[in-house]
This record gives sequence, C-alpha cells and structure tokens, in this order.
Amino acid sequence: MPPRLPTAIETAPAPPRPRPPRPLAILWPAFLMAGVMEMLVFALVDPGELRWFGGAAIEASRTTVYSLCFFAFWGVIATATAITALLDAPEPE
Repeated sequence: MPPRLPTAIETAPAPPRPRPPRPLAILWPAFLMAGVMEMLVFALVDPGELRWFGGAAIEASRTTVYSLCFFAFWGVIATATAITALLDAPEPE
C-alpha cells in the first residue's frame, strides 16, 4: 500500500500566536515624543517662574524641573501607548 499523502489541512502551518507588545515598542516612541513635548512646553514656559498652584515658587534648579517634567511626560505618553497597544491586540481564540 503506498504512503498516504497529507491533506492541505494537515500541512498548513499554524496561525501565528498574538504576542503581547514588547516594552521597547512602547517606551522608545514615548521617549521620543516626551522629548518633543519637553521642547514645546519649555519654549513657552520658563521653569524659573513656575509656582505651586499659584502659590510659592518651585525651589528647584532648572535642570531638576526639566528632568522631572521629561519623566512625567514620558510616563504619561508610555501609559497611553501601552493602553492603545493592549486595546489593539487581537483577541485570543
């Protein structure tokens, strides 16, 4: 008896499994956009004139204000990107 040939269903490769988004695919674009936000905001705002909700002036160096704002921008943009990636992920079968 000759060997049985496989059918098309038996030889078809399995569909690729959906992968969760890679951290760098979220963090790198967020890093770049945080830099853009930093430039846009501080082109209009002087960190030496910032005040706590209209009260006392912020007692920090300009570098500290720039750094803290950059990390805040990065965190917010990375969170939004991660939520978008999770909502856009295909549903498991």
